Amino acid sequence: MKINVFCIAIYSVSIIALSAYSKNLQHSYKDRPYLQDFAEKIPLSEELAGTELSAVSSDRNGCILVLSNKGLLQIHNGKLVPDQHYKPMLDMQIRSLDTYREQFVYLTDKVVLSNAWAGQFYVPHKMPDAGLFKMGSNFDFLVTGKDTLAYFEQDKRVDKWEISPRHIKQLFFDRMRNRFLLLSNHQLDCFSPGKKVTTVFEAKNLNCLELMSNNTVLIVGTQDGYIKLDANSFRQQSALQKELPWTDIRCVRQIGEKVWFGTSRGAFALHSNGQIDYYASKRWLVDDTVVDISKGPDDCVLILGPGGLSIIHFKMMTLQQKAEHFDRLTRKRHVRYGLNSALALSRPGDLSTGTLIDQDNDGLWTSMYLAGELFRYAVTKSDDALQNCYESFEAMERLSYINPLEGFPSRSFERSGYKLADKSRWRPAEDRTWDWKATTSSDEIVGHFFVYSIFAEVIPDEKWRDRAITLMDSIMDHIVRNDWYLIDYDGKPTLWGKWHPDYVNQFPKQVGDRRLNSIEIIAFLQTAYHFTNKETYKEKAFELMEKYGYLDNIMIPISKIGRVSGIDLTTEWNHSDDELAFLSYWNLYKYAFTDELREKYRQTIKGHWEIERPEKNPLWNLIYAMTGATDFDSEQTIWGLKEFPLDTIGWSVQNSHRKDLKFIAPNFRDQTTRKVLPPDERPMSKYNGNHFRLDGGEGGHREYSGDIFLLPYWLGRYLQKIR
Repeated sequence: MKINVFCIAIYSVSIIALSAYSKNLQHSYKDRPYLQDFAEKIPLSEELAGTELSAVSSDRNGCILVLSNKGLLQIHNGKLVPDQHYKPMLDMQIRSLDTYREQFVYLTDKVVLSNAWAGQFYVPHKMPDAGLFKMGSNFDFLVTGKDTLAYFEQDKRVDKWEISPRHIKQLFFDRMRNRFLLLSNHQLDCFSPGKKVTTVFEAKNLNCLELMSNNTVLIVGTQDGYIKLDANSFRQQSALQKELPWTDIRCVRQIGEKVWFGTSRGAFALHSNGQIDYYASKRWLVDDTVVDISKGPDDCVLILGPGGLSIIHFKMMTLQQKAEHFDRLTRKRHVRYGLNSALALSRPGDLSTGTLIDQDNDGLWTSMYLAGELFRYAVTKSDDALQNCYESFEAMERLSYINPLEGFPSRSFERSGYKLADKSRWRPAEDRTWDWKATTSSDEIVGHFFVYSIFAEVIPDEKWRDRAITLMDSIMDHIVRNDWYLIDYDGKPTLWGKWHPDYVNQFPKQVGDRRLNSIEIIAFLQTAYHFTNKETYKEKAFELMEKYGYLDNIMIPISKIGRVSGIDLTTEWNHSDDELAFLSYWNLYKYAFTDELREKYRQTIKGHWEIERPEKNPLWNLIYAMTGATDFDSEQTIWGLKEFPLDTIGWSVQNSHRKDLKFIAPNFRDQTTRKVLPPDERPMSKYNGNHFRLDGGEGGHREYSGDIFLLPYWLGRYLQKIR
């Protein structure tokens, strides 16, 4: 009978565990390949500075050519240089470039020719002012001059017309209907072989045209948006469409299932469902002014600007492969003495000029990188991840031991004589070959407790775990014995290292620091008690909660945070506080003293997450998921990770000019639009930045570390929300 009861118990536990696992899988994302876009930028070589670029195209061999006023250009060693493959072409005045049957065809001042088909296609046109041409269906073509138009079949001119003087902007061949379209500033003309040229549509400020929707719709770009015409009747199907990233449309191309628009402020791709992908700033383009767009090899998109060529590549990639990219990026360029550092670039975007620099919060940023590696190790048991964990931990550990203040982590450290900014914060270490950075803030302490607790749970070696526990104990002891302050080298509290009731409770409930600092200190005390079992930490926590109202402070609805007259801390929503709160929630919830407290914490975390929900922040979503929540916006989490750019350089980005965005009234949270932009369209920032910030950046003078992606990705894997 005992055996049967035991078997039933084991069976019941197994069923419960299996049920929980199945429930978790229902809210997890299976990592499958998706299409990741990234840019390759090809500027003009120095000797071609000032060259005017007019067209770009590629052929069936994967060759890419750019037409300029100095002849044909090719890509070599990452620059546009003269193309010298065919010497006879060097002496020709090439006016226009086209592709026919995926081969290059050229218009010169004398002939239309190609080097394909054994060079046999060579047709003199006798139009010295020829400017544009377009190939037809069977080696026929149309050529236009200033006031003449000529049609050729094979090698013979069939028709020639005098046309009223006007600037022909584009020739287009409608293969399905065997007709040529001629676009000028104020009209669209049509020519079918054997018939006369007729005007089929008139409007102002026309720039470009393209067939789309299986050749049923003709889209016409103007200086102020685009219109749609029926491709058969030329009747206008839509009003002028102006809800676009920018309306001055210079060129339009159907490439695959998307329609690409080139404007004077970047390029954008229109999906069939109305979604728009905006490609602007030097994250994507050499120049925001687009001259031409063309389909490139391997389904890439070629975007030509005055200063060079940008190639938008699309590669099938999984989130794990993306994580591997950011792991390589971080290890190669962002590890400074084991700390996770920014890379300052003296020349915009030039990684060869990169210098690793200290930051105010080296400990916090390193903790976020280290946490990602800890989650990676917990999931994969990778020796490489484990080695990274040990290296970063030792760097963080040294922050506490390089200064003479027991339990006081430094902001950073550097070799003596190489302080990079704000010398007043730097102090000499006992080893005079090193300096340490003082004035440590609560940001740092949050990072230390967050990652040391994970380290103490994940790392397999007990001695290393004990080192993390010792650090938590030492920091907590420093704060407790100094009456809830972080005491600096001068014997005074640091500006932000304050958790004393006199400081915390001086603020009205609308001030975020009252809630945040209460969350932080209770999270610290709970974590320290969990790992050390020192009753004093538990006693002190309950004293703060019960005697000084810290639990009530924690439960202040985040929706109540707002402006308070006369208090500078309330001039705007502080997104750094969001970061500190969510990192603290990990310790607050996970190490709650009782289930009753844990449920209260869950409620306050959910309230904060609901406020932050419009930002679609994958890290906040997953920390909320840690509480057992199933409504953590799994799809938006994956969207944020997929849309995160592979290029983490802090390019200057602008979006406030966009006419496709739905702006909202100014508000305390500084939410600018109804929907947040994808990460690859907005300024690069860490998680202490406003995801609704439309404009900003560092002008290409900084590369961000990959921890911004790595932490949420590996946390998602650790929580089994990504598998």
